[in-house]
Amino acid sequence: MIDDLAEGDTILRVAQRIEAALGGEEIEASAPNPRGRAAGVERLDGRRLERAEARGKHLLLHFGDLVLHSHLGMSGGWYVYPRGARWRRPRPSAWAVLSGERQEAVQFGGPTLRLLMATRVRRDSQLARLGPDVLAEDFDPAVVATAMRTDPARGLGDALLDQTLVAGIGNIFKSEACFAARVDPWRPVGDLSDEELGAVLLAAREEMLESVASGGRHDFAVYRRNSGVCPACRGPISSRGQGDANRTTYWCPRCQR
Repeated sequence: MIDDLAEGDTILRVAQRIEAALGGEEIEASAPNPRGRAAGVERLDGRRLERAEARGKHLLLHFGDLVLHSHLGMSGGWYVYPRGARWRRPRPSAWAVLSGERQEAVQFGGPTLRLLMATRVRRDSQLARLGPDVLAEDFDPAVVATAMRTDPARGLGDALLDQTLVAGIGNIFKSEACFAARVDPWRPVGDLSDEELGAVLLAAREEMLESVASGGRHDFAVYRRNSGVCPACRGPISSRGQGDANRTTYWCPRCQR
Protein backbone atom coordinates (compact mmCIF):
# COMPACT_ATOMS: atom_id res chain seq x y z
CA MET A 1 0.00 0.00 0.00
CA ILE A 2 1.29 3.45 -0.92
CA ASP A 3 -0.87 6.30 0.36
CA ASP A 4 -1.17 9.19 2.82
CA LEU A 5 1.43 11.92 3.33
CA ALA A 6 2.94 11.16 -0.07
CA GLU A 7 6.32 12.85 0.01
CA GLY A 8 9.13 12.06 -2.40
CA ASP A 9 10.19 8.92 -0.56
CA THR A 10 6.68 7.48 -0.87
CA ILE A 11 6.55 8.18 -4.60
CA LEU A 12 9.99 6.68 -5.20
CA ARG A 13 8.91 3.53 -3.36
CA VAL A 14 5.72 3.21 -5.40
CA ALA A 15 7.64 3.76 -8.64
CA GLN A 16 10.07 1.01 -7.69
CA ARG A 17 7.25 -1.30 -6.66
CA ILE A 18 5.19 -0.79 -9.81
CA GLU A 19 8.21 -1.23 -12.04
CA ALA A 20 9.16 -4.44 -10.24
CA ALA A 21 5.59 -5.75 -10.57
CA LEU A 22 4.73 -4.64 -14.11
CA GLY A 23 7.85 -3.35 -15.83
CA GLY A 24 8.23 -4.68 -19.37
CA GLU A 25 4.80 -6.31 -19.37
CA GLU A 26 1.89 -5.68 -21.69
CA ILE A 27 -0.77 -4.10 -19.51
CA GLU A 28 -4.51 -4.55 -19.33
CA ALA A 29 -5.78 -1.09 -18.37
CA SER A 30 -9.23 -0.23 -17.05
CA ALA A 31 -10.89 2.62 -15.18
CA PRO A 32 -13.83 1.50 -13.00
CA ASN A 33 -14.38 5.07 -11.79
CA PRO A 34 -15.49 7.77 -14.27
CA ARG A 35 -12.59 9.97 -13.13
CA GLY A 36 -10.14 7.49 -14.58
CA ARG A 37 -12.08 7.17 -17.82
CA ALA A 38 -12.05 10.95 -18.17
CA ALA A 39 -8.26 10.87 -17.74
CA GLY A 40 -7.92 8.43 -20.62
CA VAL A 41 -6.57 5.50 -18.62
CA GLU A 42 -8.19 2.96 -20.94
CA ARG A 43 -5.98 4.18 -23.81
CA LEU A 44 -3.13 2.32 -22.09
CA ASP A 45 -4.77 -1.06 -22.64
CA GLY A 46 -2.41 -3.37 -24.54
CA ARG A 47 0.61 -1.10 -24.11
CA ARG A 48 3.86 -2.07 -22.43
CA LEU A 49 5.05 -0.34 -19.27
CA GLU A 50 8.58 0.79 -20.07
CA ARG A 51 9.47 2.40 -16.75
CA ALA A 52 8.08 4.08 -13.65
CA GLU A 53 9.61 7.40 -12.67
CA ALA A 54 9.39 9.42 -9.47
CA ARG A 55 9.84 13.16 -9.90
CA GLY A 56 9.48 14.81 -6.50
CA LYS A 57 5.91 14.09 -5.40
CA HIS A 58 4.84 13.16 -8.95
CA LEU A 59 4.67 9.68 -10.46
CA LEU A 60 5.20 9.18 -14.19
CA LEU A 61 4.43 5.80 -15.79
CA HIS A 62 5.94 5.60 -19.27
CA PHE A 63 4.10 3.67 -21.99
CA GLY A 64 5.95 4.57 -25.18
CA ASP A 65 4.50 7.80 -26.53
CA LEU A 66 2.02 8.06 -23.63
CA VAL A 67 2.77 8.86 -19.97
CA LEU A 68 0.35 8.44 -17.06
CA HIS A 69 0.94 11.24 -14.55
CA SER A 70 -0.40 11.12 -11.00
CA HIS A 71 -0.05 13.24 -7.91
CA LEU A 72 -1.53 11.74 -4.76
CA GLY A 73 -1.83 14.83 -2.58
CA MET A 74 -3.18 13.98 0.88
CA SER A 75 -5.96 11.64 -0.24
CA GLY A 76 -4.73 9.49 -3.12
CA GLY A 77 -3.14 6.06 -3.02
CA TRP A 78 -1.47 3.41 -5.17
CA TYR A 79 -1.78 -0.25 -4.20
CA VAL A 80 -0.03 -3.27 -5.72
CA TYR A 81 -1.84 -6.59 -5.38
CA PRO A 82 -1.48 -10.15 -6.65
CA ARG A 83 -3.82 -10.34 -9.60
CA GLY A 84 -7.24 -11.50 -8.46
CA ALA A 85 -6.64 -10.60 -4.80
CA ARG A 86 -9.30 -8.72 -2.88
CA TRP A 87 -8.73 -4.97 -2.78
CA ARG A 88 -8.88 -2.90 0.36
CA ARG A 89 -11.19 -0.37 -1.29
CA PRO A 90 -14.33 -0.85 -3.41
CA ARG A 91 -13.66 -1.55 -7.07
CA PRO A 92 -15.94 1.25 -8.39
CA SER A 93 -13.77 3.81 -6.62
CA ALA A 94 -10.58 2.83 -8.50
CA TRP A 95 -9.44 5.48 -10.95
CA ALA A 96 -6.87 3.25 -12.68
CA VAL A 97 -6.25 -0.49 -12.78
CA LEU A 98 -3.05 -1.63 -14.51
CA SER A 99 -2.93 -5.42 -14.65
CA GLY A 100 0.00 -7.60 -15.63
CA GLU A 101 0.33 -11.36 -15.77
CA ARG A 102 0.59 -11.87 -12.00
CA GLN A 103 0.18 -8.48 -10.33
CA GLU A 104 -1.79 -5.30 -10.73
CA ALA A 105 -1.39 -1.69 -9.64
CA VAL A 106 -4.53 0.16 -8.55
CA GLN A 107 -4.87 3.91 -8.01
CA PHE A 108 -7.50 5.73 -5.97
CA GLY A 109 -8.09 9.45 -5.55
CA GLY A 110 -5.75 12.41 -5.40
CA PRO A 111 -5.72 15.78 -7.14
CA THR A 112 -4.07 14.66 -10.40
CA LEU A 113 -4.45 11.77 -12.79
CA ARG A 114 -3.94 12.48 -16.48
CA LEU A 115 -2.49 11.08 -19.66
CA LEU A 116 0.22 13.06 -21.45
CA MET A 117 2.01 12.69 -24.72
CA ALA A 118 5.62 11.80 -23.93
CA THR A 119 6.80 14.70 -26.10
CA ARG A 120 4.85 17.11 -23.88
CA VAL A 121 6.26 16.04 -20.51
CA ARG A 122 9.38 18.18 -20.71
CA ARG A 123 7.43 21.40 -21.28
CA ASP A 124 4.34 20.58 -19.21
CA SER A 125 3.48 23.48 -16.90
CA GLN A 126 3.03 21.33 -13.77
CA LEU A 127 6.25 19.39 -14.22
CA ALA A 128 8.55 21.99 -15.76
CA ARG A 129 8.28 24.29 -12.75
CA LEU A 130 9.53 21.67 -10.29
CA GLY A 131 12.85 22.33 -8.60
CA PRO A 132 15.61 19.71 -8.33
CA ASP A 133 14.42 16.35 -6.98
CA VAL A 134 15.91 15.89 -3.52
CA LEU A 135 16.24 12.14 -4.20
CA ALA A 136 17.81 12.39 -7.65
CA GLU A 137 21.26 10.87 -8.05
CA ASP A 138 22.68 14.19 -9.22
CA PHE A 139 21.06 16.30 -6.49
CA ASP A 140 23.17 19.37 -5.70
CA PRO A 141 22.18 21.22 -2.50
CA ALA A 142 24.17 24.29 -3.58
CA VAL A 143 21.79 24.82 -6.52
CA VAL A 144 18.78 24.73 -4.19
CA ALA A 145 20.44 27.01 -1.64
CA THR A 146 21.05 29.62 -4.36
CA ALA A 147 17.41 29.44 -5.44
CA MET A 148 16.18 29.79 -1.86
CA ARG A 149 18.17 32.99 -1.36
CA THR A 150 16.05 34.82 -3.93
CA ASP A 151 13.59 35.37 -1.04
CA PRO A 152 15.94 35.90 1.92
CA ALA A 153 13.19 36.83 4.40
CA ARG A 154 11.32 33.57 3.92
CA GLY A 155 11.43 31.09 6.81
CA LEU A 156 13.46 27.95 6.18
CA GLY A 157 10.61 25.54 6.94
CA ASP A 158 8.32 27.32 4.50
CA ALA A 159 10.99 27.37 1.77
CA LEU A 160 11.60 23.63 2.11
CA LEU A 161 7.96 22.95 1.14
CA ASP A 162 8.16 25.05 -2.04
CA GLN A 163 8.26 22.44 -4.80
CA THR A 164 9.58 25.00 -7.29
CA LEU A 165 12.72 25.28 -5.16
CA VAL A 166 13.23 21.62 -4.22
CA ALA A 167 10.90 18.79 -5.22
CA GLY A 168 9.88 15.98 -2.90
CA ILE A 169 10.12 17.38 0.64
CA GLY A 170 6.85 17.50 2.56
CA ASN A 171 5.83 18.37 6.08
CA ILE A 172 7.35 15.27 7.67
CA PHE A 173 10.88 15.64 6.36
CA LYS A 174 10.79 19.44 6.58
CA SER A 175 10.59 19.08 10.36
CA GLU A 176 12.79 16.01 10.65
CA ALA A 177 15.60 17.42 8.48
CA CYS A 178 15.76 20.70 10.37
CA PHE A 179 15.98 18.78 13.63
CA ALA A 180 18.66 16.41 12.31
CA ALA A 181 20.76 19.40 11.21
CA ARG A 182 19.97 21.28 14.47
CA VAL A 183 18.75 24.32 12.52
CA ASP A 184 15.74 26.41 13.59
CA PRO A 185 13.06 26.11 10.84
CA TRP A 186 11.87 29.64 11.64
CA ARG A 187 15.14 31.35 10.73
CA PRO A 188 15.02 33.42 7.54
CA VAL A 189 16.85 31.76 4.67
CA GLY A 190 19.01 34.86 4.23
CA ASP A 191 20.39 34.47 7.77
CA LEU A 192 21.59 30.92 7.17
CA SER A 193 25.06 30.00 5.95
CA ASP A 194 25.63 27.79 2.92
CA GLU A 195 26.79 25.09 5.32
CA GLU A 196 23.57 25.25 7.33
CA LEU A 197 21.32 25.14 4.26
CA GLY A 198 23.35 22.30 2.81
CA ALA A 199 23.18 20.35 6.07
CA VAL A 200 19.37 20.59 6.17
CA LEU A 201 18.95 19.58 2.52
CA LEU A 202 21.33 16.65 2.84
CA ALA A 203 19.61 15.54 6.05
CA ALA A 204 16.28 15.52 4.22
CA ARG A 205 17.78 13.48 1.40
CA GLU A 206 19.45 10.97 3.73
CA GLU A 207 16.38 10.45 5.90
CA MET A 208 14.11 10.06 2.87
CA LEU A 209 16.45 7.53 1.27
CA GLU A 210 16.48 5.61 4.54
CA SER A 211 12.68 5.62 4.42
CA VAL A 212 12.76 4.18 0.90
CA ALA A 213 15.17 1.45 1.97
CA SER A 214 13.11 0.56 5.06
CA GLY A 215 9.81 0.37 3.21
CA GLY A 216 8.47 3.56 4.74
CA ARG A 217 8.97 2.74 8.39
CA HIS A 218 9.57 5.92 10.37
CA ASP A 219 10.82 6.64 13.86
CA PHE A 220 10.20 10.36 14.07
CA ALA A 221 12.27 12.59 16.31
CA VAL A 222 9.93 15.60 16.35
CA TYR A 223 7.15 15.19 13.75
CA ARG A 224 3.76 15.00 15.50
CA ARG A 225 5.50 14.75 18.87
CA ASN A 226 4.38 18.13 20.16
CA SER A 227 3.11 16.50 23.36
CA GLY A 228 6.40 14.65 23.87
CA VAL A 229 9.99 15.52 24.65
CA CYS A 230 13.05 16.02 22.51
CA PRO A 231 15.06 12.78 22.14
CA ALA A 232 18.29 14.78 22.46
CA CYS A 233 17.79 17.26 25.33
CA ARG A 234 14.53 15.96 26.85
CA GLY A 235 13.03 19.42 26.58
CA PRO A 236 9.51 20.04 25.18
CA ILE A 237 8.86 19.88 21.44
CA SER A 238 7.03 22.88 19.99
CA SER A 239 4.66 23.08 17.03
CA ARG A 240 3.06 25.92 15.12
CA GLY A 241 1.64 26.62 11.65
CA GLN A 242 4.12 28.15 9.22
CA GLY A 243 3.88 29.90 5.86
CA ASP A 244 0.87 30.89 3.78
CA ALA A 245 -0.41 27.29 3.84
CA ASN A 246 -0.09 27.19 7.65
CA ARG A 247 1.49 23.73 7.60
CA THR A 248 2.48 22.66 11.11
CA THR A 249 6.19 22.76 11.87
CA TYR A 250 7.64 20.73 14.75
CA TRP A 251 10.95 21.62 16.37
CA CYS A 252 12.97 21.69 19.59
CA PRO A 253 13.64 25.29 20.68
CA ARG A 254 16.60 24.18 22.80
CA CYS A 255 18.45 22.11 20.19
CA GLN A 256 17.65 24.05 17.03
CA ARG A 257 19.27 27.46 16.64
